Amino acid sequence: MNLINSTASILIVDDDEDDFIITGEYIKSIPGNSLKTEWSKNYNDGLKRLLSGTYDLCFVDYRLGAKSGVDFLKEAMHKNCETPIVLLTGKGNYEVDIQAMQFGAVDYLIKTDLSTEKMERCIRYALERAVTLKALKSNERKYRTIFEKSKDVVFVADYSLNFKDVNEAIQTLLGYDKQEVMNTNLCDLVDQAQHKKFLQTSIQNRHDVNDWEVILNTKSGEKKYCILTITLEASDSDDDNAYLQGIIHDITNLKKEEKATLQGEKLAAAGRLVRTIAHEVRNPLNNITLSVEQMQQDIKDESLQLYMNIIRRNGKRINDLISELLNTSRPSENTLEKQALQTILDDVIAASIDRMTLKRIKLQLSYPNEEQEIMADREKLKLALLNVVINAVESMEEHVGQLSISVQNNNNHVHLVISDNGCGISEENISRLFEPYFTQKRNGVGLGLTFTLNILQAHKANIEVSSEPGKGTTFTIRFPLV
Repeated sequence: MNLINSTASILIVDDDEDDFIITGEYIKSIPGNSLKTEWSKNYNDGLKRLLSGTYDLCFVDYRLGAKSGVDFLKEAMHKNCETPIVLLTGKGNYEVDIQAMQFGAVDYLIKTDLSTEKMERCIRYALERAVTLKALKSNERKYRTIFEKSKDVVFVADYSLNFKDVNEAIQTLLGYDKQEVMNTNLCDLVDQAQHKKFLQTSIQNRHDVNDWEVILNTKSGEKKYCILTITLEASDSDDDNAYLQGIIHDITNLKKEEKATLQGEKLAAAGRLVRTIAHEVRNPLNNITLSVEQMQQDIKDESLQLYMNIIRRNGKRINDLISELLNTSRPSENTLEKQALQTILDDVIAASIDRMTLKRIKLQLSYPNEEQEIMADREKLKLALLNVVINAVESMEEHVGQLSISVQNNNNHVHLVISDNGCGISEENISRLFEPYFTQKRNGVGLGLTFTLNILQAHKANIEVSSEPGKGTTFTIRFPLV
């Protein structure tokens, strides 16, 4: 900033008018200046006028009656004053100089040492610094707003991944209050042990993590799929001032949509394959069946008739299997009406209670007080949910099995959660769970859950499965409310 061509308004707070006149004369004697000076003769009036925001610079005397210029500085800074302040004193005092700088003074001048050159330098420096500080504070407010209002979790951590600052979005994403995670290690929130090790190794070796997909655990135990990015903010990782800054972006809903789309595509592909195979198998099968019927009319030998009956029975069995497979692969036709989900579940429990009783399974129900109404084909949805419940019952051991069924309202949807403490499902098998003819049962056909998924998709419902071998399985079904 060029002081000579500038116009600035300067407030001088001094209880001695003579000193004000002398200070003002030094300012006026600066070559080519167009600076305007005003005088305030006491502490309170000076502070009030300064806080009005009409001045570009303030000179304040160290002696102001009962209070000092340092007190003036403290109070002005406490009230968020951004106008630069220069402290004036009658004689040099190192402690006063240090105090002045600590409490925000831009400069410190001794009245007996004043000269036009010193005054010009002081004013130029103060006004230049004021412009710089104003720009810095503006940027700080802007980036602080971005930090605080971001929907993503934005955090600062030390080199060991301990949180030092984090925005409020962490409560929305993970359920933790901001104060709860301060000094908590990020690795404590990571779900899998190998992922924790990978995160620590990446920071130590590469000093960053770029768009890494990771599962984080919420306060309630829910798992969230996230994209994590971390960078090291220091020129040297061994620097004591090194810190990490990062962003956590929630992609849980995206992963759910991808999974539902993949399930739908797999089901559609399986359906096309089934219909093709059924057509190709039924043509020769019909020829075999017609030939056997003709041969049975012509052959009188009873021993040959026995073999003909075997061929005929197995041909019919193959035809029935093809029909059943075709039924599970076709989109389910439903008559949707307004139904209370709790009522349908009561029918499901009534149909499966005998199995639970025989195996001494404990049942825990949790319903909201209000009826959760969905659009449903009552009988078909009952069959679909019955498949899930029966599978859960069959996966548990006698006397120790516990089945939990809960209904939870979540905005415009209702969540049905069916959990058991059975044998569980391995991670590689969960992705195949709804494929036709995939089963882990000894005598199972593998069409039950395919049929279930077909019906749920016709009800515009999403289904998610989480499981841990040896600990149990949880089915979460999300229905749109009426």
